[in-house]
Amino acid sequence: MTRLFRRTRPRAPHRAWRTRAAAVLTAAATVLLPLTLAQSAHAATSTCDPEGTIAAGAYIVQANEWNSTLQQCVSYSGGTSWSVDTANFSTSTSGAPATYPSIYKGCHWGDCTSGSGLPIKISDLGSATSSWSTVQPSSGAYDVAYDLWINSTPTTVGQPDGTEIMIWLNSRGGVQPFGGKTGTSTAAGHNWDVWTGQQTSWKIISYVLQGGATSVSGLDVKALINDAVGRGSVNPAHYLIDAEAGFEIWQGGQGLATTGFSFDASTGGGTTTPPAGDTQPPSTPTGLTVTGTTASSATLSWSPATDDTGVAGYDVYRSGKLVGTATGTTFTDTGLSASTAYTWTVTAHDAAGNTSAASAGATATTASGGGTPPAGAGCTASYTVSSDWGAGYTANVTVTAGSSAVHGWKVGWTYGGSQHITSAWNATVTQSGTAVSASSLDWNGSLGAGTSTSFGFQGTGSGGGVPTPTCTAS
Repeated sequence: MTRLFRRTRPRAPHRAWRTRAAAVLTAAATVLLPLTLAQSAHAATSTCDPEGTIAAGAYIVQANEWNSTLQQCVSYSGGTSWSVDTANFSTSTSGAPATYPSIYKGCHWGDCTSGSGLPIKISDLGSATSSWSTVQPSSGAYDVAYDLWINSTPTTVGQPDGTEIMIWLNSRGGVQPFGGKTGTSTAAGHNWDVWTGQQTSWKIISYVLQGGATSVSGLDVKALINDAVGRGSVNPAHYLIDAEAGFEIWQGGQGLATTGFSFDASTGGGTTTPPAGDTQPPSTPTGLTVTGTTASSATLSWSPATDDTGVAGYDVYRSGKLVGTATGTTFTDTGLSASTAYTWTVTAHDAAGNTSAASAGATATTASGGGTPPAGAGCTASYTVSSDWGAGYTANVTVTAGSSAVHGWKVGWTYGGSQHITSAWNATVTQSGTAVSASSLDWNGSLGAGTSTSFGFQGTGSGGGVPTPTCTAS
């Protein structure tokens, strides 16, 4: 079901994917725009080369067929309009897509467009906006998605080592992002499902538009990047090097088209002077929750606030006392007492100093300082195979706390056949021979009594049946 792949030169492993039996997403009214095919006086330029590219002014259109030998032809008709004119793919949706024809700006595996303004250090990013209009056939299996690449250095000729941010406008045929759904977001004024995962050398976070759309106008990409920073998926010291928009195609694909695309990014957000007379406060932060506790700390998370000039940060209060500030939507409060109940609230402020009302309170009790766990404490784990295609498989493990909260867990099992894990998400997974060990991450190690979390992985091989995992809590 999930597969590793890399798009374009060099052909190296990239993301893993999962599928689902789901209906096609319908266009969301809040972002749906009228579609008119862009007219151009330019003659169409086409390529049927799997690695062919077409210059498009400040952009480059790329055929980017890497996982199929079937013919694909991409045509460019001027401006930023291009289409998939020949495609009849039949790749299984339980594997990687056949192709990702797309248009991009920036430095893509060392190939840079001119005048893009990229790369830009994330902490220096002042604005990033995009508009995109598409034509989406009513048949086939594909997604319609941005792919933003973030690297630790300003450019790279190989696999970026920072973060891959995907922004899914729509999909058909049951495809899903890599990793697992870990939350929701209202960034950029829209409702998103958020999926996160960890590949070997880079993080992946995907924003899936609830309801789907065929077009967006003036999408605040910076707000989504800020949201990813707040979730710990993006390092603000890294660089945005490339912005792509296109179609990952498993089946069919002919008729997919972009009728207009723009992406603009600039520096200066950190020093911009707020507009004179700005008196409007940000909206009240919502969704404040305590995501984990130790004997001396608590980790908080909340949904981003919105503001007419931009949210500059958040102030965190414990029992009415200011205990810290955050630029993102997470915060860890330290120096607490064991086995003690605390209540937190959060406010948002903008660059002009306007402050929102306080959020609803979130209350939690810190962990005990030690001692012998009570009867029924600890955790259990269950192993299920979500897809098996003979040569490989994907599986999920659900971890459930016992009668007491746990603050870290470790799951282990032994394979009885030739299974070998090739990638995993939402846990640190290692394998030695037939023995497998999986440990919790910082954000999913703490579980309340009776609550659960899960992690997944992809592997090769078969035989030996489904293993029985054990779980140890800390």
